[in-house]
Amino acid sequence: MKHKGFRPAKVRVAVSVGESVRIVRELQGLTQSELARRTKIHQSTISAIENGTINLGVERAKTLARVLQCHPAVLVFPGWEVTKSSAA
Repeated sequence: MKHKGFRPAKVRVAVSVGESVRIVRELQGLTQSELARRTKIHQSTISAIENGTINLGVERAKTLARVLQCHPAVLVFPGWEVTKSSAA
């Protein structure tokens, strides 16, 4: 039932860069070891990125995005919402 003057709430969860890498990796069904093998980024580095102890960096973001089949912005700017006014 719709109520006049009300909008449905948007559920927003704050996600860190590392969490976005983990989420996309898990959605692809990859382990850290398999992602490391495919990207040639050490598994310990992937773990550190996911845990937020080191920065993702531009080159690693591009490498991970290629293997994870997503745009690097998905990893670098998790939760970013583009509006018409901010896109102009």
